[in-house]
Amino acid sequence: MSVMTPARVDARQGQGPLAEEYVRVRQQSLALCAPLSAEDMMVQSCADASPAKWHLAHTTWFFETFLLREFAAGYRPFHPDFLWLFNSYYNAVSAQPEKKLRAVFSRPGVEEILAYRKHVDAAMQELAAGDVGEDVRARIVLGLNHEQQHQELLVTDIKHGFWSNPLHPAYAQGEMAVARNAPPLRWVEFAGGLVEIGHAGEGFCFDNETPRHKVYLEPFRLASRPVTCGEYLEFMEDGGYRRPELWLSEGWKAVESERWGAPLYWMRGEDGGWQVFTLRGVVRLEDLLGTPVCHISLLEAEAYARWAGKRLPTEAEWEAAAATAAVRGNLLEDEVFHPRAAESASQLEQLFGDVWEWTASAYLPYPGFDPLPGALGEYNGKFMCNQMVLRGGSVATPASHIRASYRNFFPPATRWQFSGVRLADH
Repeated sequence: MSVMTPARVDARQGQGPLAEEYVRVRQQSLALCAPLSAEDMMVQSCADASPAKWHLAHTTWFFETFLLREFAAGYRPFHPDFLWLFNSYYNAVSAQPEKKLRAVFSRPGVEEILAYRKHVDAAMQELAAGDVGEDVRARIVLGLNHEQQHQELLVTDIKHGFWSNPLHPAYAQGEMAVARNAPPLRWVEFAGGLVEIGHAGEGFCFDNETPRHKVYLEPFRLASRPVTCGEYLEFMEDGGYRRPELWLSEGWKAVESERWGAPLYWMRGEDGGWQVFTLRGVVRLEDLLGTPVCHISLLEAEAYARWAGKRLPTEAEWEAAAATAAVRGNLLEDEVFHPRAAESASQLEQLFGDVWEWTASAYLPYPGFDPLPGALGEYNGKFMCNQMVLRGGSVATPASHIRASYRNFFPPATRWQFSGVRLADH
C-alpha cells in the first residue's frame, strides 16, 4: 500500500486558511496509516473498533454526504453504494451495515478507498477555496473535527488490533522512555461556588458542549496528577480485583464475567513479572511505574477511588479547574503514543493529553441543549444514555481538537481507549 506522508505540521500553531487546514487534517489520517499493511487495515479486533481502511472511507463519506452532495453543484458521487456502505449511524441518511461486519469488507480494497479520498478531496478543496457561506464553512470545520475524532480512534483501534495479534507487533519505532517514578501527589483546592461551564468564545465546539450555563459547586480538591501505574499496582496487590465491597454492582459483574485482574494490555511475562503492551511493543511494567495508568474502565477507576478513600471528580469540577489552563501536553502530534510521567506536581499537571480522565458524571444534555438540525443532529444527542463523561484528551488526541469544555463519552465498561483517573476529594 502506498499513502502520502505529509510534512509534519504542529497544530499548536493554529489554523490557517480553511483549504490549507483541510489538507493538513486529511493528510494526518494518511500519515497515521503509513506504517500499516493492507492486511493491517482490514483488522477489526473488538466490537468497539473499526478497520483502519473503514476510518479512511467513513471520514471521506462525511464530506461527500454532508457537503458535496448538498452544496457542490455538479458533483458526481464516487460510487453509488458508498452512501450506505460507509454510513456509521445516521439513520436519516440511509440504512447501514452492522458495525461488527466492517472487518468483512474485503472490497472495496485499500487502493479504491484511497482513490475515493482523492476524488472527494479534489472537490472539497475546490469548494473550500471558494467564497463559501458561513453555513458551509461551519460544516467543513465540523467535518475536520469529525476526522480528528477518527484519527484518535485509528490509534486506539490499531493498538487493539496489534495487541490481538499473538506476535504483538510494534506500530511505532523507538524505545519507550523509562519512567519509574512520578512526583509526589499533591492536592489542589478549589473554593467552589457558582461557576459557568460549557463552551465560550468564537471557536469551534460540538453541540453537546452547549449551552454555557451555571453550576453550583461545593468546595473540592483535585489531585495534582493522574493515578500512576505504580499506584494502581498497589491497589491490585491489595486484592483490589478480589474485593467486591470496592466495586459498583456492574463493575463486580464485569470483574467476574470478563475475568478482569489488571488494566487492558497488562500481561505476565515469562518470568512472571508484569509487562505492558504499547504501540512501541512490549515494555516491562517496572519501567512505566511513574506513568499514568491507562486503559481502565470507569468501573475500575471508581473501584480504585473507593480503595484510596477518594472519589472521581464531576465533569463540572474538572472543567472549572481546567478553564484557564493552556492546552499543552503529550498529544497526538508528539508521536509518543503512550502516557508520560508528570514533570512536577506543584499544580494541576497533565490536564490535557496523556489519558482521558473518567468523571462521575453521566453523559446528559446541558440545560437548554439543542441538537443540530437534520441528520447531523444524530452526531451526539442520541447517545445521551448509559454513557459516562471523560475529559482532557489523550496521547491520541490532536492538539487543535481538545479544549476544557470538550465532552468525550463512553459506556462504563470501556477499556480500549487511553483512559485513566484523576482523584477528587471533598
